[in-house]
Amino acid sequence: MNFSIYTKEFSYNLKLAYPVILGMLGHTLIGIVDNFMVGNLGSTELAAVSLGNSFIFIGMSLGIGFSTAITPLVAEADAEKDENKIRTLFHHGLLLCTILGIIVCLLIILSKPIMRLMNQPTAVVELAGPYIDWVAFSLIPVIIFQGYKQFADGLSHTKYSMYAIYLANVVHIFFNYVLIYGVWGFPKLGIVGAALGTVISRIMMVIFLHYILQKQEALQCYFKNFSFDEIRKSILKRIINLGFPSAMQMLFEVALFTAAIWLSGTLGKNSQAANQIALTLSSSTFMIAMGISVAAMIRVSHAKGIKDFTQLIIIARSIFLLTVILETIFALVFIILHNYLPHLFLNMSDASQALDNKEIIIIAAKLLLVAAVFQISDGIQVVVLGALRGLQDVKIPMYITFVAYWVIGFPTSFYLGKYTELKAVGVWIGLLAGLSAAALFLYIRFARMTRKLLLENTEL
Repeated sequence: MNFSIYTKEFSYNLKLAYPVILGMLGHTLIGIVDNFMVGNLGSTELAAVSLGNSFIFIGMSLGIGFSTAITPLVAEADAEKDENKIRTLFHHGLLLCTILGIIVCLLIILSKPIMRLMNQPTAVVELAGPYIDWVAFSLIPVIIFQGYKQFADGLSHTKYSMYAIYLANVVHIFFNYVLIYGVWGFPKLGIVGAALGTVISRIMMVIFLHYILQKQEALQCYFKNFSFDEIRKSILKRIINLGFPSAMQMLFEVALFTAAIWLSGTLGKNSQAANQIALTLSSSTFMIAMGISVAAMIRVSHAKGIKDFTQLIIIARSIFLLTVILETIFALVFIILHNYLPHLFLNMSDASQALDNKEIIIIAAKLLLVAAVFQISDGIQVVVLGALRGLQDVKIPMYITFVAYWVIGFPTSFYLGKYTELKAVGVWIGLLAGLSAAALFLYIRFARMTRKLLLENTEL
């Protein structure tokens, strides 16, 4: 096999993907900062944030997954040089994201009583409730932000959302610090302070991105003359038909990881805290794959728009190869540093937390070894999903992800976690099984789809 035809694409792939990657890491950094600052308050507070975020992640997955429908549609319209179509898709997409953000916020708040039915530690549930209320509200600006971001990504302007996210992180760190610990005259609010810091930063994130995009001369035409009179049911339906299955795909995966948090919670607060540490670290590397997935979606959509299916296959394979290389490197980092990394999330100087910290570190170190293995599977499945979204093939992948995560992954996690000595490690082995199945079946789907497109194009 001549790998050079794939490796020569690496440079452009990375150029397109790196702002998305940094932006994704910026999103993750908000969670890392929360965990780091809250972790200094104690393991109960850290477990409460973990439990609260398990609800938030579900809502966020729906919003982010749905909004990804905007990118391939805009990228295809960009390839066709249809400016009016791009503007229409942007306005319709932003309206749908706003409505979805409000709905998701309300659903998350209304779902709080479920915590008391989940056999979670009482102290953790008590702390998690107020945290959820505030961070659920922050989902409205997050999903609106995604509407802006996916529009810009579809035009290959991937760096502007990155700027907005990092400006928001500066705001987040400041308000987290003063509101969690009560410094410089601000009230000491603990984990509620962390939630308020998140809300303020995410509102600013939308404001920043709107301002940045509107100031770009090439994009100003898309921000003019919004009117509800221009909203068309056919356009809304087209976005929903792509967005709903995409939202379900992401929901199935995030819900699997959420179930892992809940399962870990039934094993005790230290297992739950260890799970949160391992999940935070693995999420950071996953965001890199997510960023490359956006590059796959953009480039595949563009190649589809100009009907260059031979180049489409080369682009996709180059992105898959790049992902495998990067995720293998991250796997090695996790293996080498698995005993050290958990220390970064705990207050090791607090003698009263010494016994809890010791147990958390032991469990988290084992989880990181499993996470090292599933880095590759997780990376492959998300970039192949991105390529499939670029082809606007979302319904069959939705069924594939459901089977992989909930017919294979979750039953394995539940059995190994609850009925074997593996406990939390068993939960993560189930995650590995689900991700590996998804990676395999999604790749088979992509190979069949592209082979069919290539044959049809050759016959013409």
